[in-house]
Amino acid sequence: MTLEVMAIMTEVLLEVEKLKKYFPITGGVLGKKTGDVKAVDDISFFVNKGETLGLVGESGCGKSTTGRMLMRLIEPTEGKVVFDGKELTSLSESDMRKIRKDVQMVFQDPFASLNPRHTVEKILEEPLIVHGIGNKQERRRKVREMLEVVGLSSYHAKRYPHQFSGGQRQRIGIARALMTKPKLIIADEPVSALDVSIQSQVLNLLEDLQNEFGLTYIFIAHDLGVVKHISDRVGVMYLGRLVEITTSSQLYEKPLHPYTQALLGAVPIPDPTVKVNREILTGDLPSPANPPKGCAFHTRCKACMEICQTDRPVLEEIEPGHYAACHLYKK
Repeated sequence: MTLEVMAIMTEVLLEVEKLKKYFPITGGVLGKKTGDVKAVDDISFFVNKGETLGLVGESGCGKSTTGRMLMRLIEPTEGKVVFDGKELTSLSESDMRKIRKDVQMVFQDPFASLNPRHTVEKILEEPLIVHGIGNKQERRRKVREMLEVVGLSSYHAKRYPHQFSGGQRQRIGIARALMTKPKLIIADEPVSALDVSIQSQVLNLLEDLQNEFGLTYIFIAHDLGVVKHISDRVGVMYLGRLVEITTSSQLYEKPLHPYTQALLGAVPIPDPTVKVNREILTGDLPSPANPPKGCAFHTRCKACMEICQTDRPVLEEIEPGHYAACHLYKK
């Protein structure tokens, strides 16, 4: 069963097809283009309504760039993004602004994503003003209701961001994303800047909100433990490409791609009596400005074969619902 067939059989909210983002490299006195940084290089996936898709990988693998392209905060170089039946990459800026009512984002840094000059009330009210929702009295009532939903108090509305802790600021960021009742929330490493104890609170909050409002999440992270806790399916990215995608349980029980196996082997186990044979990756992460030919991972892979150095593997179904881009499983 292909990804396309699975998407048809379920209620798909978002479908991404052959998405690319190349940043030009310029040099010389005249600033001529000398190459491209291939931040995202031909990825395809879909997200069903009501599910959480996790995107994981090392820093620089393109997962945050992918999230920003879905919002059109960064314009794609190529590819299609279809949200709720609408092709986003062809929309005008004014039409895209209307779509953002249904697609919201929670940013990584709760310190930088909130305007320090505005009160919380003004920060949360702004999305409603932009989209013409309610009058002034209705908007302010909604602000106070949403603060209660995310675990804060209504009197916090008159405070400024610097008067809150990191966890509280991220709750404000989540509240802002919820103000327009979106269908999809893209969470870009929403807990990586928080203490471990606060991380669990925010993750539990996101799960509770998903159940209450029927939300769909794309959860971007580099912490595999966090992703396992919240995701229904997980996509693993390496150097701008998707190398594996399957359900969370399948990925953690039986990872197929050597890169995924190395990532999971690096996760610390809080039990000194348990011995783990860890797969230590050798070599440096290749540059996205000059990615290796064939499989992008072959320069660091112990299972590398001759074909890996010349032919780029495609994402194929290896087991039911389990896809990997690896020549080890080529039939």
